[in-house]
Amino acid sequence: MSRLFGSVRSRATLGATLVVAVALVAAGTALLLSLRANLTGEAGTRAERSAQAVASELAARTPLDKLSGLDAEDTPVQITDEDGVLLAASEDLERITGTGTAEVTPAPGRSDADDDRDGEDDDRDDDSLDPGEITPGASYTNGTATIDGDTEDYRFAAVEVETPDRGRLTVHAGAPLAAEHSAVGTALTAMLIGFPLLLGVVAAVTWLVTGRALRPVEGIRREMAAITASEDLRRRVPEPATHDEIARLARTTNATLAALEASVERQRAFVADASHELRSPIASLRTQLEVAAAHPELLDLDGAVEDTVRLQNLAADLLLLARLDAGERPAGTRVDLAALARETAAGRERVTVEAEPVEVSGSRGQLARVLANLLDNAERHARERITVTVRREGGEAVVGVADDGEGVAGADRERIFERFVRLDAARSRDDGGAGLGLAIARDVAVRHGGTLTAGAAPAGGALFALRLPLAGREPGHAPGLDRP
Repeated sequence: MSRLFGSVRSRATLGATLVVAVALVAAGTALLLSLRANLTGEAGTRAERSAQAVASELAARTPLDKLSGLDAEDTPVQITDEDGVLLAASEDLERITGTGTAEVTPAPGRSDADDDRDGEDDDRDDDSLDPGEITPGASYTNGTATIDGDTEDYRFAAVEVETPDRGRLTVHAGAPLAAEHSAVGTALTAMLIGFPLLLGVVAAVTWLVTGRALRPVEGIRREMAAITASEDLRRRVPEPATHDEIARLARTTNATLAALEASVERQRAFVADASHELRSPIASLRTQLEVAAAHPELLDLDGAVEDTVRLQNLAADLLLLARLDAGERPAGTRVDLAALARETAAGRERVTVEAEPVEVSGSRGQLARVLANLLDNAERHARERITVTVRREGGEAVVGVADDGEGVAGADRERIFERFVRLDAARSRDDGGAGLGLAIARDVAVRHGGTLTAGAAPAGGALFALRLPLAGREPGHAPGLDRP
């Protein structure tokens, strides 16, 4: 059972069915109450009309035994005086409830007295007595009445009339509620039969529609399971030809797979290139040590130290790239780029620094690594002069490193930031490095919320522009380690 209702399809069907069921019950209850109230009101209106007709006859001094309202079929009538004593009732009335008195036979002597008064009144001038007055409005009650052996429910209306000869009388007249009971019963039966059928239709339609809507999701799930099992990141999930949330989910999933594939390919290429770069200094160092072991007098100590330093620098670069790829964020330390530029350029003969104090937030060690890499690159290509500028431009700090070398062709200005890329194939590895300096510089710039681009310098060489947000304006970042 838990597995059945653990699916979105089952929960959606159950939820829709419950919502419709609650709505149907609420609507059905309101309909029955409204129908019952209307039919009861109609019965009360009929009962009031009957009571008003009898009251009109009493107001006109009609004798009790000649009242036409007492002979009406299916309309029980009672007439009581101020003391609640029954004066007259319908001829076939056998039992009654709900009118205030259960008597169905007039009290002995009261009607005779009325007849005597009627006889005395007949001797008087008809104009000596004013006609009676009917009190406006009526009061209503529910009860039962038995007429000719048939007992039914009735709606009773009570109307008061002030008569000139009998005093204040109350007329109780009833109208049957059989039509109300029949209509309510029929409606209730129809609801008890129709509601379950309607709920079944709602559940079936919801089940089918939900299944059709979730079919692409199941296709995405199966394809993702197959991709996980095969580890083939070149595969993609099917994209529905719609513009709904599921289609957007499929497109996002494919974009994620594409990014993951690119990341994996990048890691594979990185590992391959790193292995290739490490093989050369390790092989050279091993050769020198083997020669030294066999012929100590031939040991090239300077070359061994140079290869060791190169190997150490390459390992440091690879470690930093690994940390950057893992998402390490810089610390929020305030760094004065002008002071950092002068410190990094110190000891470099051809470098000129033109800087104004500008502060940014980040890792001082990583930013120093960026400047050092840019200066190392400029020194390899400059003829005579390298210029470092630091300035404020809007909400950014801009660091420029320009040389007077041959520059970088427009088509290569993005490619040089790729890892292990060397534009000059004839350049030796010792002179050109491993091709990681500019890649590291750009990655650090991005981690600091900035950019690093290559362009043309005024002197005709290359110009590298590092842009970073000023301290206090940088985008939010998670704390990290202030490591170079």
